[in-house]
Amino acid sequence: MASLKELRNQIFIGTFIHSKKLDELEYLHDTAICVDKTGKIIAIEPQCDQKKAEMSLYPTLGWSAADVAVTIAKDGQFFFPGFIDTHVHAPQYPNVGVFGKSTLLDWLNTYTFPMEASLSDLSKARKVYTRCIRRTLAHGTTTAAYYATIHVPATNLLADLCLSMGQRAFVGRVCMDRMGPDYYLDETADEALAASRASIEHIRGIDPGFALVSPILTPRFAPACSEGALAGLGRLQRETGLPVQTHISENRSEVGLVRELFPRSRHYAAVYDEHGLLGPRTILAHAVHLGDDEADLIAARGAKVAHCPCSNSALTSGEARVRWLLDKGIAVGLGTDMSGGYSPSVLEAARLATLVSNHLAMGGERRGGEDASAPGEGERAKLSFEEVLYLATRGGAEVVGLQDRIGGFRVGMEWDAQLVSLGALGDDVAEDDMQDYGNMDVFGWENWDERVAKWVYTGDDRNTTMVWVRGRLVHERK
Repeated sequence: MASLKELRNQIFIGTFIHSKKLDELEYLHDTAICVDKTGKIIAIEPQCDQKKAEMSLYPTLGWSAADVAVTIAKDGQFFFPGFIDTHVHAPQYPNVGVFGKSTLLDWLNTYTFPMEASLSDLSKARKVYTRCIRRTLAHGTTTAAYYATIHVPATNLLADLCLSMGQRAFVGRVCMDRMGPDYYLDETADEALAASRASIEHIRGIDPGFALVSPILTPRFAPACSEGALAGLGRLQRETGLPVQTHISENRSEVGLVRELFPRSRHYAAVYDEHGLLGPRTILAHAVHLGDDEADLIAARGAKVAHCPCSNSALTSGEARVRWLLDKGIAVGLGTDMSGGYSPSVLEAARLATLVSNHLAMGGERRGGEDASAPGEGERAKLSFEEVLYLATRGGAEVVGLQDRIGGFRVGMEWDAQLVSLGALGDDVAEDDMQDYGNMDVFGWENWDERVAKWVYTGDDRNTTMVWVRGRLVHERK
């Protein structure tokens, strides 16, 4: 894998698929995309093969064929934007698939806090974080919004590893000065803010322009932060302009706890708003049990939502009404939410997002506000495979504030992409010569919509052949 300083000009040739809008994919066949040494897309040429590129495209760009790295998608392959995981807990990666019979608050105390606390050991943290980054890259995740732990050195290590391994990331030191075990708490609000500042300065030192890795203010969730901590983080956000990530209305018991702890606030979203933490750069994970007033406030402030269908299902938290959020004008992306979520794959999150929406359409309980008995939203609640792919890419890019840089293929955007392999088409490959493409079989008569639908519903990391971030190859399946 080349460092950014070693990158060459590159051309990618073949079929490119990306979201044109929420419910529409665009298919660019026989197309060439040129990426310069900085990892930026500088030309998109339709009906272009390698010979035509060398004869007519390179001269217009001032390129020499000898200095261009060429990647050509084969039959059964296509380029797709990298996935954006808008909510993931890196220190919880060892616990993926381990949640027992718990619901959220019990699960935190039984599994989560002990694991996170143990990563004060930097050798253990290095092992966990390296595997987490490597695994998510292998699943096509080019950008991740990571929660770290309360420990500054371990948080800094996560940022260092993201930078060296080439994953675009938002890395947040978790702020929590109450409602946790004694062994895993910031001692005071002032100490919490000082620790957050220290981690911010470290990341600023290793990536001054936040070109690849950015700090993100991370109050764990309102119950875990005192009024002083929340207010201090709000001041820090105004001072730095940094993004914010936290949780909201994941579980009914949690919502009740917020009501007890913040009796003067009219609802959960108001707690963040009153402390200066609800704005256009805020990522709110879950948003399962929002009322109309809360959603309207979130929309008015321009805050975004990370939809986490795997963990919402695994921890029996509820079913987020994504169509309702979108109708409110709220941007939505997808989050794996490891380890409440059982998979490091954004594709799995996309798959489950369709199924959760189907359950809502089948008349499941309406999950907003105090009314748990209102009917479901009907057929409009359903999310198509095109729509969940939008959430996984362009939607996620908007959630993390990078919609002008990543999430699609357009001149001026950065080359964050994956090469997806669906397998050989037709009957021209002997059975014993076939590479392992996972659960997928493509027969050749499927149209492109059907092939992509097969990938969404049956694909996994075995279909992810190569992954690039800012033009740098960061994963290649052997």
